[in-house]
Amino acid sequence: MSLKIRLSRGGAKKRPFYRIVVADSRMPRDGRFIEKLGTFDALKAKDDATRLVIDVEKAKAWMVKGATPSDRVARLLESVGVGHREKRDNPEKALPKKKAQERTAAAAKAAEAAAAAPTP
Repeated sequence: MSLKIRLSRGGAKKRPFYRIVVADSRMPRDGRFIEKLGTFDALKAKDDATRLVIDVEKAKAWMVKGATPSDRVARLLESVGVGHREKRDNPEKALPKKKAQERTAAAAKAAEAAAAAPTP
């Protein structure tokens, strides 16, 4: 059984409130969970003490047992000093594709030719 430490959404429409739970990865997001580790209220200010309430010892214990945190939970745990999240970065994904590169090269060549042409 693969375990995940993830967020389970609650709250009203457009007023999200999350529980940090340990759940089987096959269960639905807001469905059955094994244990509740804490809460996360995204609408509160970042410096508010009650924005993130988590039992750090339980989180560490579950991670030792093999539970893997989701990316968002890993960020939250890192903010309280538990674990280290690998930075995810794919700069090649943001580069223009082949046709866009050809268009910019053609535009630059045309601008260069226009600048080199003598003006009467």
